[in-house]
Amino acid sequence: MPKFPTYDGTRIAYHLRGDGPPLICLPGGPMGASAYLGDLGGLTAHRRLVLPDPRGAGDSEVPDDPASFRCDRQVADVETLRVHLGLDRLDLLAHSASGNLALLCAARHPDRVRSLTLVAPGVRAVGIEVTEDDWRAAVALRAGEPWYEEGRAAFERLWAKEASWGEVLDAIRPFAYGRWDAAAQRHEALTRAVRDQALAGAYYADGAFDPADTVAALAGLAAPVLVIAGEYDGGPAPTRAAELAALFPDAELVVQWGAGHSPWVDDPEAFVRTVAAFLDPEARTVVVDGVRLA
Repeated sequence: MPKFPTYDGTRIAYHLRGDGPPLICLPGGPMGASAYLGDLGGLTAHRRLVLPDPRGAGDSEVPDDPASFRCDRQVADVETLRVHLGLDRLDLLAHSASGNLALLCAARHPDRVRSLTLVAPGVRAVGIEVTEDDWRAAVALRAGEPWYEEGRAAFERLWAKEASWGEVLDAIRPFAYGRWDAAAQRHEALTRAVRDQALAGAYYADGAFDPADTVAALAGLAAPVLVIAGEYDGGPAPTRAAELAALFPDAELVVQWGAGHSPWVDDPEAFVRTVAAFLDPEARTVVVDGVRLA
């Protein structure tokens, strides 16, 4: 497992999977180690995945300065990784909360991004609000599931501010997946194990985002962008993901039907087919009824 010293001397670990041109994959959480990404549903058949653990997470060192956990401060870690790998430009994939980090990287260093793949991405960096109505609509889609009533009641407690996320998390976990089967439950357990909830507040600390400046910078991004949203996801819902895609001059939104917040778990073949086609410059594609065909 290789490591490199970033701008402040903190040693950042990264893991390599698969063969082919490198694809830098930023884990969500926020501040989750990269192990939960696995091989991204088999994307390793097409690309070599470079999976960094954020500072203080997984196999990376804990920095001396706790303020360096803030999302915008971690842009320098991604840039130092690019230099360490000897790459002129990055193919960058980000999941969930790290979507914010990828957006800041693209805004700050647009000439160093070859492509940007945003999977169920966080959208705070560009000032898009994920609303209670978004979540209510997503929850309603799961009516009829055996765990629906308990989960909906837990969400109601959350929305009424009668409970915290931590207090209701067990009841609402199934809503994050298209199917709450054994594979989803194993993945959810791994995701929980590699995430440090205590660092989430530091990641989103005051001053992390300047949405107006970021939106203005992204309007000039030349790199192609793929935004993938799960049909059942509430954060972001497909409508919010569409708002994000509209900020770029060259962006495509794909809604993966039957998927939740981790679409490579719900339907690995559909996920890999979509991402691999987007990353292949020789692939000619067409979207029919929301399905991307290569």
